Amino acid sequence: MQFLDLILKKRDAKALTTDEIRFFVNSCVSGETADYQAAAMLMAIWFNGMNDRETSDLTLAMRDSGETVNLSGIDGIIADKHSTGGVADTTTLIAAPLAASCGVKIAKMSGRGLGHTGGTLDKLESIPGFSTAISMERFKQIVNTSGLAVIGQTKELVPADRLLYALRDVTGTVDNKSLIAASIMSKKLAAGSDVIILDVKTGNGSFLHDYQSALDVAELMVKIGKTAGKEVIALITDMNQPLGNAVGNALEVQEAIEILQGRYKGALADVAVELAANMAFKAEITDTIEDARILIAEKLATGRGLDSFASMIKEQGGNPEVVHNTSLLPSSSKIMEIQAEKSGTISHIETALIGKAALLLGAGRTKKEDPVDPAVGLWMKKRLGDQVESGETLIELHINNKKELNQVHQLIRQAVTVSNQQIQPPPLIYTTIT
Repeated sequence: MQFLDLILKKRDAKALTTDEIRFFVNSCVSGETADYQAAAMLMAIWFNGMNDRETSDLTLAMRDSGETVNLSGIDGIIADKHSTGGVADTTTLIAAPLAASCGVKIAKMSGRGLGHTGGTLDKLESIPGFSTAISMERFKQIVNTSGLAVIGQTKELVPADRLLYALRDVTGTVDNKSLIAASIMSKKLAAGSDVIILDVKTGNGSFLHDYQSALDVAELMVKIGKTAGKEVIALITDMNQPLGNAVGNALEVQEAIEILQGRYKGALADVAVELAANMAFKAEITDTIEDARILIAEKLATGRGLDSFASMIKEQGGNPEVVHNTSLLPSSSKIMEIQAEKSGTISHIETALIGKAALLLGAGRTKKEDPVDPAVGLWMKKRLGDQVESGETLIELHINNKKELNQVHQLIRQAVTVSNQQIQPPPLIYTTIT
């Protein structure tokens, strides 16, 4: 089999066979195929697409390109969740403990984020002492005893995705539905869970800006999961403003803890509760999704979700007292306020610019080796549709380095629109695909 023949076939909009797709993936991982040929194939896929069978074959070939995780030592049905990403999207730190408190086993493997803030690992590692570098055996033990553990993905897990994503990133082929679905689902399938709950974001803070694209990708991932014999549900949720109020690693942990403490509700809490309910339902803790919602609400109200979070923190070397005293988290040296220049309604938030402002403050990274400052970020004081008076605080900046402060101010002024226009914020959860 010659790789050039596969490029020509896809260039001419013909479907690749299962064997051809496996050859494509395996030859990339082995180094037999040059990057320029792999890039040509990705561009051909971007232009001509893949059918559902091809996409499923690509996903499974990527899953099988490295090690897969064996979670057979964990008792019960194992659930996982994945978000396609957004700003202030801290649902894992709320949904996973709530689901675990109901008896769902959550064995989560996460990555480190590129962009406005760190990934789930970076957020958790802002907790004093918390370690995500634990052995697989210890990982399983913690899931069995506490119901929940989070560790980093190994280099051996889905190496094809790292190779192909690096090429997609520099060749303008990231936003292809089949390539997006295969990238996400190959990692989720390799991680070994029985139940996968997907949170697919749409809006100006997501890479799936329009609802139809998000729906197409969500439906495709659910089909792939069914082909692989997994229980998969996808929620399509809004990202036309930051989901939570906190943007920054320790700040997001603080907000998650305050929600688990029952101190306040809001969009972040609502999405996290719905994700947790779907995990409990699909893990057969309840007979109906309505019963699962009632159970999750009860665990939130009684503090059982907070207890689950504290248990995981302790088992992974962190200080569990942080769930009662968030001042133990890293804090910035200075807090500054950005105030409204006029009165009116918050009629638009350009979410990606809010994320970029947090990145400039030091909350995220542009390269994997970049350091992340866990203490910095920002806190939204107003949301879409809120009334604001001139001089009232829009956003609170948590700062350690003033180097990029002028640019941060400019970005936030561009991001938040105050006008006389009355608006109806978009739905928080558009639909659920089963």
